[in-house]
Amino acid sequence: MDSQTAERSAQLPQLAEPRNPGMDLDLDWVAAVQANTSAIERRCATLPGRRSVKKDHQAAWLLKAISLIDLTTLSGDDTEGRVRRLCAKARQPVSAGLLRNLDMEGLTTGAVCVYHDMIPTAVKALEGTGIPVAAVSTGFPAGLSPFHLRVAEIEESVKDGAEEIDIVITRRHVLQGNWQALYDEMKAFRQACGDAHVKAILATGELGSLRNVARASLVCMMAGADFIKTSTGKESVNATLPVSLVMIRAIRDYYDHTGYRVGYKPAGGISKAKDALVYLALMKDELGDRWLQPDLFRFGASSLLNDIERQLEHHVTGAYSAGYRHAMG
Repeated sequence: MDSQTAERSAQLPQLAEPRNPGMDLDLDWVAAVQANTSAIERRCATLPGRRSVKKDHQAAWLLKAISLIDLTTLSGDDTEGRVRRLCAKARQPVSAGLLRNLDMEGLTTGAVCVYHDMIPTAVKALEGTGIPVAAVSTGFPAGLSPFHLRVAEIEESVKDGAEEIDIVITRRHVLQGNWQALYDEMKAFRQACGDAHVKAILATGELGSLRNVARASLVCMMAGADFIKTSTGKESVNATLPVSLVMIRAIRDYYDHTGYRVGYKPAGGISKAKDALVYLALMKDELGDRWLQPDLFRFGASSLLNDIERQLEHHVTGAYSAGYRHAMG
């Protein structure tokens, strides 16, 4: 992708893609899934050096990354004021002067992600922008509240205006190999979402092995997940390149088998612009340019935007600005 192509693609509206309707649980397919850890780690180790981009090309890729960010605040001390400031940043993620210098207009983040209580505030703050509000749900982050309450929480969030729901799966279903239970749970969550798109958070740092990650990814897609997502951001280990490669290849296999594209969202621990570039290169290599649009790829991050803005300012002015000049609020 050259710099002009990347700049144009950062401004494209969300494309119309048929939703993944899911399929019957295929336990033979699930059982056949394996993961060669050493080969996966070798592949990932080659990425940072092999896909280096510089100057105008790097700036174009970073602008693309901004359009893919789910700008997120998930703290116990969230307030309406903080969420409104976050939404203002989503509407104008980079200073207008900097965007003019980069010959870029209309750039926004992919979504704003909040807890249920903050949905009405975010919806009002983003009215007329086309930026969707995503809500974490189903007893986030542990996912251990009573099942009927997790389903009800999804329904309440959709009712309040959330267009995307990030659900957490029950990890013990994966650890015990109870794929039917995971499938039934995910299918119920998808049904409760209605027209809202559902992102299935696997909490990969708690699943024990890359093989479990691969199998859980496949089962969630079979049950109708629109996205599969690495982490809540609250685990001790969040998004990593090996986990991402496993999940991305599961997405590719599912697409080859069904013809339906499922999105991918790495979340937690991605805070540097250089890391975002590596993830974009991985997506392009493994899935192609179609998966570099907001309807199929998101970063779950907030601090990432700060570093990207600093790198873009350095590209334009030749000097790094102080981090506090690019705060979320």
